Amino acid sequence: MRIRVPLLLACLPCLAGAVSAATPGPLPPAADRQLARDILKELVEINSTHEFGSTSAAHAIEHRLLAAGFNASDVMFLAPPEQPSKGNVVVRYRGKGAAKPVLFLGHLDVVDARPEDWSVAPFKLTEQDGWFYGRGTIDMKDGDAALVESLIRLKREGFVPERDLIFAFTADEEAGGDANGPAFLLKDHRALIDADFAINFDGGGGDTKGGEPLYFEVGTSEKTYLTFTLETTSPGGHGSLPGPDNAIYRLADGLGRWESYRFPVMITATTRAYFAQMAALESGETAADLRKVAGTPPDLAAADRLSQTVRLNALLRTTCVATLISGGHAENALPQRAKATIQCRMMPGDSAQKVEAALVRTLADPKISIKMDAPPIVSPESPPTPQIMTKVGTVVHSMWPSVPLVPTMATGFSDDRQTRNAGIVSYDLSGVWLDANENRAHGRDERVGMREFDESVEYTYRLVKAMSAAH
Repeated sequence: MRIRVPLLLACLPCLAGAVSAATPGPLPPAADRQLARDILKELVEINSTHEFGSTSAAHAIEHRLLAAGFNASDVMFLAPPEQPSKGNVVVRYRGKGAAKPVLFLGHLDVVDARPEDWSVAPFKLTEQDGWFYGRGTIDMKDGDAALVESLIRLKREGFVPERDLIFAFTADEEAGGDANGPAFLLKDHRALIDADFAINFDGGGGDTKGGEPLYFEVGTSEKTYLTFTLETTSPGGHGSLPGPDNAIYRLADGLGRWESYRFPVMITATTRAYFAQMAALESGETAADLRKVAGTPPDLAAADRLSQTVRLNALLRTTCVATLISGGHAENALPQRAKATIQCRMMPGDSAQKVEAALVRTLADPKISIKMDAPPIVSPESPPTPQIMTKVGTVVHSMWPSVPLVPTMATGFSDDRQTRNAGIVSYDLSGVWLDANENRAHGRDERVGMREFDESVEYTYRLVKAMSAAH
């Protein structure tokens, strides 16, 4: 996933202290810093797109951990028998058994990247001007590398946690998704990854603006996606004899009506607190509108003004957008069929039935068929308990003092939907700082700052140790 759109939760003492100036965080020892970079390079240079699968990347991690002295019985490669290229590796770091294990998640697959679209080779780690470039450097082989390095470092130091630590490096979180790793493991190997709670490195982390830190995100929830296929047909015929019944025009007219539709504002307890607290960090009309939207009932005129900002609009309501379209069969023939795909991101508390009903009303044409491609996977929020927030805050502030901690909701989705629906509360806690105005995940020239990556390695090591405590 790795999309950052902040969403605050109220009544937590996690915003104390002003945002400090941009001060570099501590780094791991030189040998560990180099090891993490070597692991990142190895993983980035394995093409683990949907077409190729994650098995090679899983085996690379497996081999590194066995070489570091882990018992073979604690490093398990697992793949669905019918999908051998969609490999996962599950690692158990044995502890004292004083509490139920903690699960750390990182997906190994990446979205495709066309070399002709990039200024550097996408499946090669390139160092340039203080950046690491390559597919997966933010989504999310940076997190995988930091987790693997932390495992090796802890093993070398002889660290014994109070509870077992489970690390699952998994398949098919991205496009394709027909052999999703956490879903497969929960269904067929639940005992291997059953945990008190899960930490996912596919979200969260620090947001900066102009080089200055804004806040550190703790991902606690996410929107849910669902997809509809619209289709209409017409008799067709010779292109020289156009008539009033044209599938392409009918579908285009319907899509035009849909483009103008805006879902009603939905304010949850989470979003209300977010807007109220963000008002304190803004000024002028924006601050006033944020306070008004946080009111009961929300001020809809203020919501309309805030909706002019794409990110705030996504936090205020369910959104749906046309993403694919096709029609006709020959340039000299009248179209017999036209089809479009509508992709929706649904707010918590909304329902697929309500979204579909809005489509039907707005398209207002019974000749446009509407098919829901699959029911949405709705997942619950994971409450940011004082226990979790205190642990996270201790680690974050040991790295970056006084930075506010902000529980957030993602507008995208991740493997959290699998673990949360299995009863394992899950938090997104990447350690990488990214510019809030730059989102290269899934895009061209994906990159992570070299210093930021090194800092995330140290953060990950400290976070794993902190989460290993029984209380």
